[in-house]
Amino acid sequence: QVQLVESGGRLVQAGGSLRLSCVGSGRTVSRYTMAWFRRPPGKAREFVAAIHWSGGTTYYADSVKGRFTISSDNAKDTVYLQMNSLKPEDTALYRCAVDFGAPSAFITRDTEYDFWGQGTQVTVSS
Repeated sequence: QVQLVESGGRLVQAGGSLRLSCVGSGRTVSRYTMAWFRRPPGKAREFVAAIHWSGGTTYYADSVKGRFTISSDNAKDTVYLQMNSLKPEDTALYRCAVDFGAPSAFITRDTEYDFWGQGTQVTVSS
């Protein structure tokens, strides 16, 4: 049984930084495409960032480019999301997900992903 467990979310002031972690178990998740999505209050889930294990190619939503960095530690089977220059509009429940299929051109779509974590709450105060 694959499990993804996120951590690192908390209340932070605007302009601050956080690092989220997503640890996989049950299968070596970091050898696949992994992504972070978020659901702001009252809004739909949205893509944040993704990373292909093969080559380490990364993808970002325009709203976070230059501020967020996704990375992975294969030895720890962990994916990280470093978030800098946080804004109140970054407030959301952040969830990680893994796609066990071949690398896809649709990695920004949540339907591409097979397993999800429960999420960690990030709240950015103004």
